Amino acid sequence: MQITLNGESVSTAALSLREMIIEQGFEPDTVIAEVNFELIKRERWQQHLLREGDTVELLSFVGGG
Repeated sequence: MQITLNGESVSTAALSLREMIIEQGFEPDTVIAEVNFELIKRERWQQHLLREGDTVELLSFVGGG
């Protein structure tokens, strides 16, 4: 299916948000996820099913000083 990930159109075979995060090479423990402008809690990622045309934003926080 086609989704928009961080502003880019990507193709994914993943069904769940968690599967897609791993498939796309992100480290699940270091990102937060938003689907269609809704923040999805990490404990719901496996149950949150993606749909054709979803817009997903993955944000990671970088520490610094």
